[in-house]
Amino acid sequence: MTEAISASQQRVADVLARHDIAARIVTFDASTRTAADAAQAIGCDVAQIAKSIILKAKPSQRLVLVVTSGRNRVCEKTVAELVGEKVGRADADFVRVKTGFAIGGVAPVAHIEEPITLIDEDLLTYAELWAAAGTPNSVFRLTPTELVALTTGRVARVKEENPA
Repeated sequence: MTEAISASQQRVADVLARHDIAARIVTFDASTRTAADAAQAIGCDVAQIAKSIILKAKPSQRLVLVVTSGRNRVCEKTVAELVGEKVGRADADFVRVKTGFAIGGVAPVAHIEEPITLIDEDLLTYAELWAAAGTPNSVFRLTPTELVALTTGRVARVKEENPA
């Protein structure tokens, strides 16, 4: 584990500081790109990983952020109903341009473009969560209440009920 901070991590740290959230960004030598990798590095349950899934609204091209439990898969049909237009997976270029982050390090905050944000209701059942902090090997701890406040996201049921 190292303590160096990148420009992407600094953007996240700045948002946390503006909201008086005393979260410390932790950078690991190993990747925390996937929810399983992050949970293993942190030593928490994979369900406590607040993973940021980026979708593209169609036809508006709006950025849609779904913060979901690391245990869940997002149901795109449900998300489309919630945002009022079709959505699809975003490619790496769209993610970088709209969020300023690389895939695997997308934080739930500090995006270049303000996203439409949905938060998986399952995340509210945990006392603490861990989210990406702007790079594929950094995270920060927060509570579900802090996540909702930081993102001003709408809490909803967004998971696939029977993932294939």
